Amino acid sequence: MTIEQQALVRQAGDGLGEWCRVADDLVDRAVHHAIRRAVFVDEQGLFVASDQDDRDGDPLTVHVVGFVGERSAGSVRLYPLGDGLWKGDRLAVLAAHRAGHLGATLVRFAVATAGARGGDRMTATVQQPNEVFFRRLGWARCADPELYLGRPHVTMEIPLG
Repeated sequence: MTIEQQALVRQAGDGLGEWCRVADDLVDRAVHHAIRRAVFVDEQGLFVASDQDDRDGDPLTVHVVGFVGERSAGSVRLYPLGDGLWKGDRLAVLAAHRAGHLGATLVRFAVATAGARGGDRMTATVQQPNEVFFRRLGWARCADPELYLGRPHVTMEIPLG
């Protein structure tokens, strides 16, 4: 197995429900990136080889891994833009785990984390079919749909705190 495949099946946590943690070591970071690659490169074809960019190397960027029981199954990243505004992006849940609530757990964790780190609002550019999902979590659309990577995306925002 490659390190990415090993990362996808890494055992962690207490095995209870859906939960998240900040990816603060190299193994968790590999898990985070492996999940993103599985979703954005392999499944959706949004990127050719990797979805990683300069934000991933920024020390202010927070990488998060989501778990279903003891299995890593999702990821999200967030980072400050300044003046209390945070951005959440690269929300990814492996296809086998989308029937549960891990996506909502990841979004709520990101919102809480940004708020705890001094943010007062958060923005995200989401694929348009996911707009209703975000609305149900308290987010509001703040711009008309635009094409990003060849697919319609909507900018949304939520107050923090």
